[in-house]
Amino acid sequence: MLVGIFLASCHPTVDKSEEMDLSNQKVLFLGDSITQAGQYVGFVEYALRKQNPEDDFDFYSLGLNSETASGLSEKDHPFPRPCVHERLANALEKIKPDVVFACYGMNDGIYHPLNEKILDAYQKGILSLIEKCRETGAEVVMISPPAFQAYAIQKKLRSADAEDFSYRFPYENYHQTLEAFSQWLRLGLPQEVTCVDLNTAMTNYLIEKRKNDQSFVFAKDGIHPALGGHLFMAQELLKGLGTNADLLAQENLADIKKDELYQLVEKRRQLRSRGWLKYVGYTRGKVFKTDSVSETESRASELLKEIDAIN
Repeated sequence: MLVGIFLASCHPTVDKSEEMDLSNQKVLFLGDSITQAGQYVGFVEYALRKQNPEDDFDFYSLGLNSETASGLSEKDHPFPRPCVHERLANALEKIKPDVVFACYGMNDGIYHPLNEKILDAYQKGILSLIEKCRETGAEVVMISPPAFQAYAIQKKLRSADAEDFSYRFPYENYHQTLEAFSQWLRLGLPQEVTCVDLNTAMTNYLIEKRKNDQSFVFAKDGIHPALGGHLFMAQELLKGLGTNADLLAQENLADIKKDELYQLVEKRRQLRSRGWLKYVGYTRGKVFKTDSVSETESRASELLKEIDAIN
């Protein structure tokens, strides 16, 4: 009854029905490999620019493959998983964001059954992240992790009595770990923090889709959503911020991909993501760090002129 224990002392998150305005603000996205892939960030920026052509949006997409907020790492991982707290201070100092979005959890349970050590490390890691961001004056939005889709990788799953678990061989009910993380995010965060419960929304959507199509998945490896999954993430994120998200309906994906505005926004997002990730610095087995982001920003400025011309 682990979930019941930690919920006993939780306080509900404030229901923010007003739209969160991200225009003319520096917006930083942090997360693991799903955020490093980052297409959901591109979709969000695209929709905001499409619907508000007179406004400016300044997004920094700095997800990092393998990263956690908990600091945990499974034995089978080729190197100790990086932790966001190793680079958070640099990111906050160099970018000086007004708003920070953070999406952690998929790696934080290290693909094990839920236990008190895992839950405690996740809670402490998330609360520390929030505190450090808020100390700089930044507003924080937590995004619960996407759904773990065990049915996509049946042959790799391990039962609860297995000797160990990892991203290569996850616990067969790992979705329960992520659901516990998501429940705590919904109910256990400081009142000033917004939570977008992606996990529940994606889980429910997948259940409905698979009633008529048992082959339907967002993530063929059970973990990393394909482009349609990122579109779903972006739509739910906009809904959670009180913004019209109809543009990002699944049936619009083909048209969005053809839109020159989307193509330029996504090209610019990828450029800035690569440049700023190394400028902030990170460790994945070894240290990656560059001394300048000026060339990245120069190229990004040229792309922004093209975006403004279209819009």
